[in-house]
Amino acid sequence: MNDATASAARTDRPVLDVWCELQCPDCHAALEDQRALRARYGDRLDIRLRHFPLPKHKHAYVAAQAAEEAIEQGQGLQFIEAVLARTDELAARGEKLLLEIAGELGMDAEELDTALIDGRHLLVVDADQAEGKAIGVTGTPTYVIGGERLDGGKSQEGLRARIEEIADRLLAGQG
Repeated sequence: MNDATASAARTDRPVLDVWCELQCPDCHAALEDQRALRARYGDRLDIRLRHFPLPKHKHAYVAAQAAEEAIEQGQGLQFIEAVLARTDELAARGEKLLLEIAGELGMDAEELDTALIDGRHLLVVDADQAEGKAIGVTGTPTYVIGGERLDGGKSQEGLRARIEEIADRLLAGQG
């Protein structure tokens, strides 16, 4: 399968972009909805983490880079959930906590440290943030599905139902 075919294969299902920040307590609260969506749709819905580190959280930018390294090491979702479960601790401990979580998950913490030093994931994080700004993301979590932007930073109330409504409509349109 060439790159064009692989890209087309990935776009044949609805995509839910989740603009997230790993030091954000609201993003931690949103995990329950994301788990429910994964359980309901499985691989029929492509749920993608998009980075949107906020300036008010001083360790969010490095946490986003660490998440990218975790994805490369095959532990992305586990790492992201573990960091989000400890947002207060991340605020206090920063990179030390990220390396500790990597070790707890059996990741190569030394490689994570190297990735943070050499900045190999900066471009991915910067590109996500720029795209988010371009489409009007101002806070986290923000969801985009079917061209509709849903702001979860103010309230998660009713968002999962709205996402499901849009996903069901998009999935019905495929057949």
